[in-house]
Amino acid sequence: MSIASNSLTIGVDIGGTNMRAAVVDAQGQILDRAATLTPNSEGVLVDKLVALVDTLRDRHEISAVGLAVAGFLDPECTKVRFAPHLPWREAPVRDIMTQRLGIPVRLEHDANSAAWGEYVFGQAQETETWVYFSVGTGIGATIMHQGEIFRGSFGMAPEFGHVTVVPGGRKCSCGKRGCLERYASGTALADTVLELADECPEYRRSSLLHTASTGEEIMAAARKGDPLGQAVVAEFARWLGIGLSFVADVIDPELIVLGGGVVGNHDLFLPRAHEVMGESMVAATHRPHPQVSIAKLGSAAGMVGVAHLSRYAEESAKTS
Repeated sequence: MSIASNSLTIGVDIGGTNMRAAVVDAQGQILDRAATLTPNSEGVLVDKLVALVDTLRDRHEISAVGLAVAGFLDPECTKVRFAPHLPWREAPVRDIMTQRLGIPVRLEHDANSAAWGEYVFGQAQETETWVYFSVGTGIGATIMHQGEIFRGSFGMAPEFGHVTVVPGGRKCSCGKRGCLERYASGTALADTVLELADECPEYRRSSLLHTASTGEEIMAAARKGDPLGQAVVAEFARWLGIGLSFVADVIDPELIVLGGGVVGNHDLFLPRAHEVMGESMVAATHRPHPQVSIAKLGSAAGMVGVAHLSRYAEESAKTS
């Protein structure tokens, strides 16, 4: 299928806190951006999305829109079945937004969108079997093989972030307890601060305990030498390494690309996470280890990827 070579599309990354949109050309270059906070009611969310897209459409001629959603989609990518941080439940988002915007709309999982961006324009070009592993508010992941996204039988695969690593552990927004993302994500860092401070009196003098610290503040404290901050990051690295070993053992990929908001501080935790992955893999001393790389497109991967995927929605609409 041909892709329009001279058209502009919009990619929108819909997260639990913010919605970010970008105008993207056929070469994956971002020409313009806009952003807004994510509302917590379904009607307002749709209205805000339309307003966000229209802000960019006022400045550019747009042929299609892609929506990258942090949630569970149906196999055909027409509806959002469930999103832990968004109000959509069994919502036919693609049709709703197509009707509201009047142009083709492509709906896709946010990790799949970012993976597609990295495959077409970024770190994973020409890679046969690889995994995109996103660490931010939560954990998202995508398996790609021979240029195709693997979705599973019902569109749910893979959910490495919701593998139980601590039975009966921290409560997760998905409804389970002890999920990996409750120990190896940006939002998990604050819980680890409180747990480690409760276990070790020497950490109770840390400035991180004076306010409800964000993941970025915890990383910054670790970088400045704060003992509690460094202990929290070390624990994060351990759990991340265990998570990466799951990926290696289940998929046996040649490459794992790390993306998401947390990886901007990868120098603080990736060496240790990589070491733990190597220690935790089955038959680790008798097999090749996957390469672990940082996403080339950074936080823009989801917008760029879903904007590119929306070109298929555009072409499909023209031929239908």
